[in-house]
Formats: sequence, C-alpha cells, structure tokens
Amino acid sequence: MTKKKIVVIGGGVAGVHATRELSKKLKATANITLIDKHSYHTTMTQLHEVAAGRVPFTTVQYDFQKLLGKRKNVSIVTDSVVSLDKENKKVITKHGSYEYDYVIVALGGEPNDFGVPGVKEHGFTLWSLEDAMKIKRQLETVVQYGSTEVDDEKRRALLTISVAGSGFTGIEMAGELIDWRKKVSTDWKIPEEEITINVVEMMPTILNTLDRKQADKAHAYLEKKNVHVLTNHGIVEVAQDHIKVNVGGRDEEKVAKEIPTHTLIWTTGVQGNTAAKTNLNETERGHRLQANEFMEAVGFEGQGVFVAGDVSGYIEPETGRPTPQIVEAAEQTAGTAAKNIIADINGTSKQKHTSKYQGTMVSVGSAWGVAKIGNARLTGFWAMMMKNIVYFIYTLQLRSAHYFWRYALNEVFRTEDNRNFMRGHASRRGNVLWSLPLRLFYGLIWLLDAVPKVFGNSDQSWMGNTVKISTFLKSNGGWLEKPVAKAADAAAGATSSAASSTTKAVADAAAGATTAAGGSGATHAAAQHVGFWDSIFRTTTDANGVKHVWGLTYEYGTMPKTTTAGVPHWMQPIMKVFVPNYEVALWLQRIMSIVELLLALAIIAGAFTFIASAATAGLTLMFATTGMLTWVSLWYIPVAIALMNGSGRAFGLDRWIQPWLQKWLGQLWYGKSRSIYKGR
Repeated sequence: MTKKKIVVIGGGVAGVHATRELSKKLKATANITLIDKHSYHTTMTQLHEVAAGRVPFTTVQYDFQKLLGKRKNVSIVTDSVVSLDKENKKVITKHGSYEYDYVIVALGGEPNDFGVPGVKEHGFTLWSLEDAMKIKRQLETVVQYGSTEVDDEKRRALLTISVAGSGFTGIEMAGELIDWRKKVSTDWKIPEEEITINVVEMMPTILNTLDRKQADKAHAYLEKKNVHVLTNHGIVEVAQDHIKVNVGGRDEEKVAKEIPTHTLIWTTGVQGNTAAKTNLNETERGHRLQANEFMEAVGFEGQGVFVAGDVSGYIEPETGRPTPQIVEAAEQTAGTAAKNIIADINGTSKQKHTSKYQGTMVSVGSAWGVAKIGNARLTGFWAMMMKNIVYFIYTLQLRSAHYFWRYALNEVFRTEDNRNFMRGHASRRGNVLWSLPLRLFYGLIWLLDAVPKVFGNSDQSWMGNTVKISTFLKSNGGWLEKPVAKAADAAAGATSSAASSTTKAVADAAAGATTAAGGSGATHAAAQHVGFWDSIFRTTTDANGVKHVWGLTYEYGTMPKTTTAGVPHWMQPIMKVFVPNYEVALWLQRIMSIVELLLALAIIAGAFTFIASAATAGLTLMFATTGMLTWVSLWYIPVAIALMNGSGRAFGLDRWIQPWLQKWLGQLWYGKSRSIYKGR
C-alpha cells in the first residue's frame, strides 16, 4: 500500500505536537514532512528571559533533530513556505515544493501593530528568538550610552524602558526587566531609581484574561517594585526617542501626552501569520484561518487541509471567540487535526474539537508570579514552582531527557544573579577543585575496605569459602547458616566499606565500624523484646563488657551502635527471595567485594564519578537499613552526594570522558544537529 504524504507547515507547539501524534499512530502508513524556516522549535514563553539576559539564547532552541530525528517516518525541512497549491496538492516553498495528501497549516502567529504609526520602524516586538536578541542588544546599548550621558533629559529617555500591552507577554517582560534593572544598576553604576520601567495599557486594568484577583495582585506587585503601570494610556505614535499616548476615556476626553523613551517593547496583540499565501478563508479580524469543529479549513472540507495552533480561527461555542493563542490551545487544536487525519486514513469517524484549559500562569520576574490552576490560586514562590513544573512536564511530553536536563541546568542549577524561583539557592557554583581532597579520601576509604576482602587470606577475604553471617540473621531464622559447619558472625552479602574486626562474637562492621550486632546469641534474643527506638538509643553492654552507645561520633571506650538491631521483619521475606540459600550468599558477597573495589578505583581516578558516588550512597543506605552499618558511618551518604557535583572533572578522567561520551551518545541517539535540514 502506498504511504500517505502528510505535510506539517510550522514547527511551533502545534506543529511539533501534530507531527509526534501522526508519526506515532501512522508508523507504517504515512510519511510526514515538517517544514519550518528554522532548524529548531522555539519555546515562546521563555523569550522574555532571553531578552533580559537571564538565560542564554540556546535555552529556547529545541533542535528538531533532537525532537523528531529518531522517527523514521518523519522528514525535517528547513525552508520558508511561500504558498499552498490546493488544486495540485503541493506546498510551495522558497527552495522547492512538497506533495501532500493531507496538510496541517500551523504557521503560528505574528505581532499585530494595529496600524499604529512608527511601531514597525521604532518598536521592538517579542515573537521570535531574533526579536528577543534585538531587545537584548537594545537594552545593552541604551544602558551603555545612558551611563555616560550628562544631559538629564537625554539620559532619562535612554534609561526609560516602556512595554506596550499588559497581557501575559507584556507583564512577563516587565517583570523580567525588574531583575534586569537590579543587575545593570550594579554593573554600570547607575542608581536603580534612574532606570524607569513603564507598562503602557489602553485598558483600565491589566492582565484582562487572567483571574481578576490574581491580576490585581500582579498589579500591586509591579507598583511595589517601582514599575509605572500606565492604564488608560493608548499609544497613537512611536518615534525613535519618544511615544505619543492619549490619556483618558472617550475620544473627546483624551489628553495627548509624550513619554520620552528609546525602547518600546510592543506586546499588544497577536494575529495569524501572514508570511505564506495560503488563500484560505480568514476570520474578520486578526488574519486567522477559519476552521470547523474538526479543524478542517472552512471552504476546503474533505480536501485534506487542516488548521492548528495560533493561526487557527476556530470559534469556541462556549465563548463565541476564536481559540486563545496559548500553549494549551495550540496542543489541543493540533491534537484534533492529527486525530482526524488518522481517522480519515483508517476510515473511522472524525472527532469534534473540545477545549479544556487547566489554568493560567504569569511570571512577574524570576522569583514571583501568579497562577490560577483549576479553582486554586497560587502566588509568589508557589506559582513560580508550578510554572517550572509545567515546563518540566512539557519536556517529558516531548520525550526529551536532553531538554529536561538542559532546562533544569539553565533555570535551576546554573542561573546567574539569583534569577530563578529558588532565588539562587540551588544555583551557587563552586570550583570542583576544592572537592578533590574529599574525593581522594573517600575513594581511599572504600579501597582500604575492599582490598583485604578481595586479596586477603581465606579468613579475612570475602573471596574465601565462608559466608560471614551476622548474628541478627541467625536469630531471625538462620536460613543462611551452613548446616555442616557454624558460619562466622558477619554481615550477609558484603560488609559496608571501612569494615574492621572486633571480638569473635561481633560481626565484621560496615563503613568504618563494627556492626555491633555482637554479643552472645542470648544478648540478641533479649534485644528482640526491646522497642525499635529503645534498641537504637538505649546504651547496652555486651558479654565482654563493651558498651554499645548511640551517637554520630565515636566515644572513647565504647562501641558505636548499628543503625538497626537487625534485618527488619518486613524486609526478611524480600531478602529470602534475593538471597535464598548459602551458595547464593557466597556468590553475592564475592561480587559485591569486586564492585566495592571498582567503585573505589573509579572515585579515586575521577571516572564516572557521578555514577560511582551515587552507587556508594545506595550501598551505604542498603547497609544501614539491614543493620550492617553504624550510626557514625552515615557520613558516607552526604559525602557521596557532595561528590556527585562533577568532582571527577578536577584532576580526574571525567574531564575528558564526560564531554566525549555526551557528544558520542547524543549523535548516536539523536543524530547530528544542523543549522539547515533538507529532508531525508
């Protein structure tokens, strides 16, 4: 059977979502071509962060090869769509043409200047990565010149940043400028009060599509941060060094006014993208393409032409208005279009579109925001945490561990100037050189513990023929005791690191101390009647007169207590499954001894230090929960976590291994990223 040809125009949220859905459901029956003028998907909701210099521009670039390159039925083309030839079923691009059986027009939107003079010439829009970079350069320029301008009026105009519009984009941009102002004030030695931030809004209120209570909180926060919220100010003209506004109500009551500013960021409205001549029916306003309830282009039903995303002009029955130009609407319209193409190919019934929006979130700066999720209203830190969670979920929906981790690095762990929702607490970067002594010491501890086990004589070595079984295992069933000979008292499996020998009645210890499971069998039997917390905290004396004391440090003349008095009863059935008999226990303890040796060598050499340190933390936790570790040895866990900070890159092999491995695995899994894709 001939495979169907599907072309998706536009690689925004809608285009990527539709491509993924079609690729997944039509693996053997269709080939999908995604066409976009860029080689990457842009996360539009982060553009204000790039514009204000909070994150690098690469943060908002999601390369199509990494998102879709593994899909054998998807072809990626970097080109600009010129027109749509519906009679011959071809998408005409600047450098070629592509036949289709079905096409999804997901061109996205573009800024709407509403015909205000001077916006195109002197205003700065925020609708693409190019726009964000222009704003960033403009902000750097006006601050540089403003810092040395001696004329007060010129200086004031240079250092006045105005944002036109108080929708989500405008308020997020203004909020980002609050953090930006604080940074440049220090860098350029300009008093913060000399840098003016204006929000210019023609309506009497801001954030008019948000819950009113939350919008009012955002308004109050902006004013608290010395942002001038100029409501009832309609911009009528934009010049290079000022804007003209009408202040007031009806036309006859309006008062003309000039606001000196060299930077006007225009966020007042969005319309459908007009770059390609699709010749599809448009809505009365906003150049959006009319779509029916199946997301088919109105007037071209049954011809395989579908519409999705910001360019969709589908009228929602509940509101009588086109679908909002937000991420959720883009995903949902794309989902409807994809499902109905799949239904048409498979000969099943089409599905009508239904809109369901979970909520709205607006960040006002890097550490404060407002949100309405269902009936819940979130403010400040909680709103920002929810917004970051939503971003993490989005990367998971894209099935991209690469972008999940990159978002975490740029937004949480490597953010400069404390500009994130954690207020910098998770972003402080230190020199991993200072963890080198700790890494070497920690690796040495494990090495000194592992070497005798592997290379010692048969009495000392785990490689001998005797399974060392601790007394708590004997007293709890003794399923690992050798029937023909009494096994030595010791920890089952492998002891934790830093083990040492004590009296004959006490087992080999884990992590630098004996296990204090010692004493006679009677002593342990008596301990079974003591409560859990009492068994840990009460001081006991064994048959040899040695005191066993709880503590996180050694006390001279005493023996440190084990973390548990034995294997917990709930864990015993689990252990019996994994260690059912003497032979398996002998095999496991030999394997674990070798593992400990390899982990020690890896940590000392700085090779795969993250994995090796995490493994030692896991082993230590395992030893602690089964009574093989003393309380004073719990320091192993925080040290292991600390060494997961990339410590192997300071005088360690990870300095070369990790970059090479990341590059090799990335190309193996995703393929090679390029600036221009020409299909398969």
